[in-house]
Amino acid sequence: MKRSSNSIALATRRDDYSYGEMLVDQSMIVLRKRIHEMKIIERNYEPPADWMDWEKQFYGSYDDFICKFVGFLQLHLMNTRPCLALGLLFLISISVPISTITIALQFFEAANGVISTVHLG
Repeated sequence: MKRSSNSIALATRRDDYSYGEMLVDQSMIVLRKRIHEMKIIERNYEPPADWMDWEKQFYGSYDDFICKFVGFLQLHLMNTRPCLALGLLFLISISVPISTITIALQFFEAANGVISTVHLG
């Protein structure tokens, strides 16, 4: 006698699970943005009078831009290996001072050349 099997095998990919996490992460960012918008509305906030016109116009979309950028950064950093994220942070934190020093040295060299030309000329 043959028995029929009524069992069901379910298989999911790892990407399906992380897609659910991605939705939660994006929802948290949207929630933070909405809370921030509500606080601004409650305070009846207007940009200071000493700001330039372009700053006042950009201020409305600035929060949206920052929230989207931070959300993008958070989403991608959470999906990378910690050593990669820390390595990138280290690389950026080292490259900024080195670039600043290089630019300053080039400026001093150019200024020194101008001063020696004026002094000798």
